[in-house]
Amino acid sequence: QVQLVESGGGLVQAGGSLRLSCAASGLTFSGYAMGWFRQAPGKEREFVAGINWSGRSTDYADSVKGRFTISRDNAKNTAYLQMNSLKPEDTAVYYCAADRTVFPPRIILGAYDYWGQGTQVTVSS
Repeated sequence: QVQLVESGGGLVQAGGSLRLSCAASGLTFSGYAMGWFRQAPGKEREFVAGINWSGRSTDYADSVKGRFTISRDNAKNTAYLQMNSLKPEDTAVYYCAADRTVFPPRIILGAYDYWGQGTQVTVSS
């Protein structure tokens, strides 16, 4: 059974940092691109960042470029999202997702095969 478990969320002041982790089990982690998405109250889930299976290809939403960094450790079956210079508008539930592809990370929600249950990130002003 595939499981993706996010951790690292919490409450932080604007300008602060958080590091999210996504621990994967039940799949061949290096065979999947990984993505981070977020959903704010009353809004649709949106792409934040993605990384291909090897870690050599990444993509980011314009709203987080230069502030967030996605990475992965295939030996630990874990993906990460380092979030710096956080803003109140980054407040959302953050989800990790796995996409069985050898291609660069995709931004479309429907491309992803597995999802975690999410972790709350709240940025106070």
